[in-house]
Amino acid sequence: MASTEFVDPYLDPETGLLRNLVGARDHATLVAAEGALVFARAIQLLDQPPESTSDLSELRAIHLFLFQDLFGWAGQIRVVDIRKKAEASQFFLPVSIIERAAEFAAGELRNDDELRGMRRDQFVERLAYHYDSFNYIHPFREGNGRAQRVFWSRIARDAGWQLDWRPVQGAINDEASRAAHEDNNLQPLREMFDIVVTEAVAPVDYGSAWRENERERLRVNHPGE
Repeated sequence: MASTEFVDPYLDPETGLLRNLVGARDHATLVAAEGALVFARAIQLLDQPPESTSDLSELRAIHLFLFQDLFGWAGQIRVVDIRKKAEASQFFLPVSIIERAAEFAAGELRNDDELRGMRRDQFVERLAYHYDSFNYIHPFREGNGRAQRVFWSRIARDAGWQLDWRPVQGAINDEASRAAHEDNNLQPLREMFDIVVTEAVAPVDYGSAWRENERERLRVNHPGE
């Protein structure tokens, strides 16, 4: 009788790791490779940004660019349902409705004029809402958090704000995101973004000093998202 046990096609059955392009066969090696390669690509994205469409297409382009050195499926929508490894965590959006939900989320963001022209408190409030909408979709098998950080940093810059992700450790983001999509409680995300949102510099000041600071603001304190 054939086994009915689920087999995750993204995992190497020998190592239990995500199939990868760097030949990593243990967790530490894969995490180290991700940290170095993805950060290097994030820096390049400052000079080679994808088209700003504020939707799943832009997210996919960001993910492809960031993870092109690591995963053959970079930029592709996942084909399995996933959830966080935390005990009793719920699944993210089912594969079958990812594209439809992403289209709806992008429409809501456009209806909010992509967060332009808002006071800081309004911006934080609406950013938390839209971040949760996109995060619940979780379109990729791995790397959703890092792709979203680049995506929302671009949205914020175009809206006249700046995001500094460095104070946000993995546990803070995970707990805030879980409260939002499992308990319908956006307050922890609002509190998180109240820390992350900073004053933006004028576009004319996007010189070498700004770029160096932006590289640090995008630095990932919790790889593996």
